[in-house]
Amino acid sequence: MNNHEIDYKIFGNDMQYVQVELDPQETVVAEAGALMMMDQAIEMETIFGDGSKGNAQSGFMGKLLGAGKRIITGESLFMTTFTNAGTGKRHVYFASPYPGKIIPMDLSQLNGKIICQKDAFLAAAKGVSVGVEFQKKIGVGFFGGEGFIMQKLEGDGMAFVHAGGAIHQKTLLPGEVLRVDTGCLVAMTSDVNYNIEMVGGVKTALFGGEGIFFATLRGPGTVWVQSLPFSRLASRIFAAAPISQGGGGKSSGEGGIGGVFDLFNK
Repeated sequence: MNNHEIDYKIFGNDMQYVQVELDPQETVVAEAGALMMMDQAIEMETIFGDGSKGNAQSGFMGKLLGAGKRIITGESLFMTTFTNAGTGKRHVYFASPYPGKIIPMDLSQLNGKIICQKDAFLAAAKGVSVGVEFQKKIGVGFFGGEGFIMQKLEGDGMAFVHAGGAIHQKTLLPGEVLRVDTGCLVAMTSDVNYNIEMVGGVKTALFGGEGIFFATLRGPGTVWVQSLPFSRLASRIFAAAPISQGGGGKSSGEGGIGGVFDLFNK
């Protein structure tokens, strides 16, 4: 195994966090800001790129280029490593950024590669390569919900991906097709054929409320689908925010009795 071998436990229901257990000199790499807490013997270091073997051998310019690609996906230029510098087992904890689930993925059992939405990566064993995956088809790039670029996780270690709401994992048989709302796709194995199709019927496309395009996933392979994309959650919060605070919803007087009290406050 080229990647560090780590143990883990996931806690919580709607707001989950993952406990990573590190043996002496084992390292886990995580997105900036993902840390929840860590034991005293854990040493933290900010690095360019992901700390994988290929990135380390490419020199400073290679690391800078690899880190620069992360900016394209909307991620931070830097990542953070957490190493057990003590003599016994130590723990470090990473929290999910919004309500949802943390999905543990053993890349050694997933053909060594996972393609996921650009903000899904949370943490991984050192040695896992966190890169970008360019969509080759123009239609997928423009209408796929994730743009031309998605993240790819490569290696043979553990990686942790976060998604919103509940998670449905489905294994597709050869030729089997699954149609998914473009924002609900979390991740897929590299052998899944990913394309974009237009919703049939003008009336359905314009007034159906589900968007004009959906993702078509063709097996074989495994896909992970989320019930609550962060973009959908954010749009609902924005729509419900008071107009005085820049939202698109109703004023803070909504709710009947609250509106009566507002009359006396004006």
